[in-house]
Amino acid sequence: MIDIVDPATRSRMMAGIKCKDTKPEVFLRKALHAQGLRYRLGGCGLPGKPDLVFPSRKAVVFVHGCFWHRYECRYFKWPQSNGAFWKTKLDRNVKRDMCVKAALKQLGWLVFTVWECELRETRFQLPNESIEQLLLELKSIK
Repeated sequence: MIDIVDPATRSRMMAGIKCKDTKPEVFLRKALHAQGLRYRLGGCGLPGKPDLVFPSRKAVVFVHGCFWHRYECRYFKWPQSNGAFWKTKLDRNVKRDMCVKAALKQLGWLVFTVWECELRETRFQLPNESIEQLLLELKSIK
């Protein structure tokens, strides 16, 4: 199936997709900061560039978008056009995620993943069960 928009339009659409400071990421950061947890951004030179790094706890958090990381939830839908391209790309993303997680664990880091859909369930408002669970786990690390 061919693309329904011209290449220039598709390029503009794809360029508009943010890779950092996304709504789920900012929401999670604000919620954790409000609970007194301090973190670093940018990955601190770690494999996979985690979204949040807690150096004192030796823990990292990834905030994954359901589409880009192929999380099978109600928000994930296979694209109708250019299926072979998207299957290859998304499979590669999932494989990379597994390798990054293994590398971080090998280095002694705890790895947490928060999915976009878990934050969208409450429309990016507190209370949120996923954030509360993450808070409990992070605060239990000494």
